[in-house]
Amino acid sequence: MVTDGEFRRESWRLRLVSKVAGFAQAQAFGNVDLQRDEAGNVMKIGSAPVAVTRIRRVRPIVADEAAFTLAHTKRTVKATMPAPSYLHYPRGKRCVDPDVYPDLELFFNDVVAIYVQEMKALHAAGGTYLQLDEVAQTLLCDQRLRDAVKARGDDPERLIDLYIDLINRIVRERPPGMTIGVHMCRGNAYGKWIAAGGYERIAEKSFTKLEVDAFFLEFDSERAGGFEPLRFIPRGKRVVIGAVSTKVPALESKDELKRKIDAASRYVPAENLSLSPQCGFASHKAGSGLTFEQQEAKMRLVVETAHDIWK
Repeated sequence: MVTDGEFRRESWRLRLVSKVAGFAQAQAFGNVDLQRDEAGNVMKIGSAPVAVTRIRRVRPIVADEAAFTLAHTKRTVKATMPAPSYLHYPRGKRCVDPDVYPDLELFFNDVVAIYVQEMKALHAAGGTYLQLDEVAQTLLCDQRLRDAVKARGDDPERLIDLYIDLINRIVRERPPGMTIGVHMCRGNAYGKWIAAGGYERIAEKSFTKLEVDAFFLEFDSERAGGFEPLRFIPRGKRVVIGAVSTKVPALESKDELKRKIDAASRYVPAENLSLSPQCGFASHKAGSGLTFEQQEAKMRLVVETAHDIWK
């Protein structure tokens, strides 16, 4: 499975709002997007989308990226989009102008329609694999962020239910033969992160209720917790263990990665597991904190370790 590297994007998330009419830029509401690093520094990301007119898809979001890549390979091409929670989580109910969307359900209907339109365009271009990058559900594993959304008037459990439902409404409209996966991480950029905390807080709901085919899960540090939440993964679904960090240059050892796969296989059969980096190396056009050589070494490590485990 290959991608085009997303080099045409401003960031992992902004291509969506730049290709959809109706969004403006605002600030996140509440302390729901504080980014941290190993030195203890904290900074607010701030930027968040807000719907100021009825939103509508006006050009391809990822279908054009997939079409380009398909012209250069015979392998399966994976297209990625931010999950719909990105359009709501940073501002909560303030993600829309209330005069435009007096009822948030009208906004969510338009969001779902845009994703369905893009899935059909992706399928028409020959794309058969879509990954939704879901950060918000994973952020709500962190008690500090649960407290932050409560402080602005949101219920974290209701948000998880909402974000699961939005993904499922999209998945149910997938074209025939399309595989859909969900990638979950805690926010990554230049070695920084937003959240800490294992998947236990969301696992039973998210893993059992999301109607997707695969989960790409971050497991590169202690902040991701242990593998016990994988007990909620339904039989037959694939889990990609993101055990190689894209945040730090230090190269993991094969033995360490094999131990992680072995630990995960206590909950998900080894034949349904895969290995990968925990996230993309760059979240935005500014690039990565790792050199090309460091990134290449990590990718080579993934391939060689996977070959050793699964032959």
